[in-house]
Amino acid sequence: MAEMTNNFIHDFIVEDIAEGGQYEGQRVHTRFPPEPNGYLHIGHAKAVCLNFATAAKFNGLCNLRMDDTNPVKEDEQYIEAIKEDIHWLGFDWEDRFYYASSYFEEMYHYAEELIEKGLAFVCEMSAEEIRNSRGTLTEPGKPSPWRDRPIAESLDLFRRMRAGEFPNGAMSLRAKIDMSSGNINMRDPVIFRIAHESHHQTGDEWCIYPMYDFAHPLEDAIEGITHSLCSLEFEDHRPLYDWVIENCSVPHIPRQIEFARLNLEHCVMSKRYLRELVESAQVSGWDDPRMPTLCGLRRRGYTPQAVRNFIDRIGVSKVDSLVAYEFLEFCLREDLDANARRAMVVKEPIQLIITNYPEGQSEKLKVSNHPKRPELGEHEVTFSKRLWIEAEDFKIDPPKKYHRLFPGQEVRLRGAYIVRCTGYEEKDGELIVYAEYDPETRGGTTPDGRKVRGTIHWVDQATAADCELRIYDKLFTEQDPSELIGTDELKINPESLTVVKNAKAEAYLVEDAAAEPGHRYQFMRQGYFVADSVDFTKAEPVFNLAVGLRSSYKPE
Repeated sequence: MAEMTNNFIHDFIVEDIAEGGQYEGQRVHTRFPPEPNGYLHIGHAKAVCLNFATAAKFNGLCNLRMDDTNPVKEDEQYIEAIKEDIHWLGFDWEDRFYYASSYFEEMYHYAEELIEKGLAFVCEMSAEEIRNSRGTLTEPGKPSPWRDRPIAESLDLFRRMRAGEFPNGAMSLRAKIDMSSGNINMRDPVIFRIAHESHHQTGDEWCIYPMYDFAHPLEDAIEGITHSLCSLEFEDHRPLYDWVIENCSVPHIPRQIEFARLNLEHCVMSKRYLRELVESAQVSGWDDPRMPTLCGLRRRGYTPQAVRNFIDRIGVSKVDSLVAYEFLEFCLREDLDANARRAMVVKEPIQLIITNYPEGQSEKLKVSNHPKRPELGEHEVTFSKRLWIEAEDFKIDPPKKYHRLFPGQEVRLRGAYIVRCTGYEEKDGELIVYAEYDPETRGGTTPDGRKVRGTIHWVDQATAADCELRIYDKLFTEQDPSELIGTDELKINPESLTVVKNAKAEAYLVEDAAAEPGHRYQFMRQGYFVADSVDFTKAEPVFNLAVGLRSSYKPE
């Protein structure tokens, strides 16, 4: 895959590793540190690509670290899903897979170090009291009554907290910084809390856990990270990040750099809200093809190359913006147009009977798998007297400039013959169209040079397979649904999923090696589809619409 486009973070790194720079002579080392409390989404993909591709650009290293400091919401299933998604994107952490929980003992000792330096104290205020005492942007906070507790007393209480002597919420360890700081994050933040919860890695070994803002800089320092790349909401947390590094005797000094996160139109990037959608069964799961999760996009038919191209093209900036969903679709369409095999599927079938074709006869025709890539080969389709065509490809009373079938009109059956409509009838509520074929036009050619303007797709009734098409649209119609989280106004788009039963597919899609879950195709004149990775079988084939054939969207 192509190298990531240069950006302002890369400019900083060039300065840092140059002669006289902060990391002169050091190997660039980044990390991707997800919290294992949900599945990765398209927003996380930006961080994955930035961290791994940046390391690759500078011949450096990138770690994968589970930031598992909150045992309440974490789960092994998320860890395995995160690994799968990163590998799917085309990145690998080699032997550098870590857990923040592996450093709990070291974090505990760094906390004791701060207490001994008079820079941390055990506080007995409740979480609500601490919140209420923090002040506002215009008013300073109020110091805890335990802020000047003797060092020896805080040290003793902290050790007893670890020993499990106190219940949840009874005490916390707070950094002693500045209650009048203009940055509220620096107003004596909690750095350890009591939580009598079993941890997926450490079991019941711990009943106190470090807070993220304390743990994260220590994890980076312990692992020798040079550049800790964080999304923009952590910019206000950087002073605390630096304070922890400066006041703990860490083996390495990392540098935090922030970038704008990915915000995508019609999508919600809140893992909490996405979990609510799953748990309330408003979607079929984390991998529902309407979800912005990477497993959902994968099931929808997205390719890793399309996602990486999208991430690279939107760039890296310091300013939040809302990216058009159609741009993501553009990147997928571009990739699938170049690589997806072609096939014919009739979504709303009506019968076409070729009256002058011999009853009981059938022939095989070769059709190209891709019009511009002969190396992808050909496959066979069968042709006989009775075919299926799209209902919209026949009109009794056609509008102007309608170039498909109507009485007296000729069309080209893609890859087969030219036919002329001779009539129609309605029988038992079913529309049947009649036509005659020109046997001299095999392959759709016109030896006499006559012009035939319309071309339609079709499948042979004798060999066609019934299949289910799932037509997906955006999960939310609002341009920025995140603004409506928590209100009754945020509702799922009722047209986000339409299921088409008994569509007719050519046999090629279900009978041979092409018929595999996850395989992507262009269904001619329909769109780009993928064989569903969960529900597809050769007996009951299911295809998901990945993206339509065309869009009015033009990237800048």
